[in-house]
Amino acid sequence: MKTAIMTDTNSGITVQKGKEDGIFVLPMPVIVDDKDYLEGIDITHAKLYDAMRQGKDIHSSQPALGAVGDMWKDILNHGYDELVYIPMSSGLSGSCHSAMAYAESFNGKVHVIDNHRISLSLYESVYDAKAYADKGETAVNIKKHLEEKAYDASIYITVNSLEYLKKSGRVTSAAATIATVINLKPVLTIQGEKLDAYAKVRGMNNAKQKMIDAIKHDLETRFKDYPSDKLIVGTAGTFEKSEDADAWLKLIDESFPQYESFYLPLSCSIACHVGIDSVGTAIVVKDR
Repeated sequence: MKTAIMTDTNSGITVQKGKEDGIFVLPMPVIVDDKDYLEGIDITHAKLYDAMRQGKDIHSSQPALGAVGDMWKDILNHGYDELVYIPMSSGLSGSCHSAMAYAESFNGKVHVIDNHRISLSLYESVYDAKAYADKGETAVNIKKHLEEKAYDASIYITVNSLEYLKKSGRVTSAAATIATVINLKPVLTIQGEKLDAYAKVRGMNNAKQKMIDAIKHDLETRFKDYPSDKLIVGTAGTFEKSEDADAWLKLIDESFPQYESFYLPLSCSIACHVGIDSVGTAIVVKDR
């Protein structure tokens, strides 16, 4: 069996990088002032951030099922016997369940995996899946492997501004105003499915330290039995300046020198919700 691996840009994998690595990547839609764009096709991070600064109406959307299905058909018509599709967590979007229902019409050739991940953690899942596929594993076995390991990851993120969480209804206008006045930064976490509050601290530097402390605690508890070469402590963000991303990665490298790390820009469709200059980190078990 020849098994294709497919994901969406919420994994942090661009369409171009996917082509280079033999992974099929669906560009996620972003809507700016009622006009539809596709990440990496006709909108970039720079264009999105510029639209944000101009105060334009911006939100994300589920990919059209027709576009998803057309991509599945095209992949299966070009030498693949089956396909594994790994979208963002069902706890963060309805697109996963929609894809699962739609896959039933593909006679067992399409297997949709919900391993409750996004961004850095989803990125690692996709490359684990690709490694399994390269070894000749079937889609059924790849799905089993990834779903068994679904919760072997933690994500922490701090938003620089509550403006976009306010727009999405996650925080009230009053709470956002108070937080802005006293420079309060919410540290949020994803421990499997949904975005939850983790802590509130004053200032971004304190928020970064809180996230580092959270990763250290996870290493001492949930991940204490894993060897260092099986763990990745990654970084992510919506930085406009590359030097800010470099500084965040350097701080993580200095805090966790024994672990592999890298920086991943948060996708445009995630940036719609967290805004500019948000900072994230994650610890993920690597299964390859």
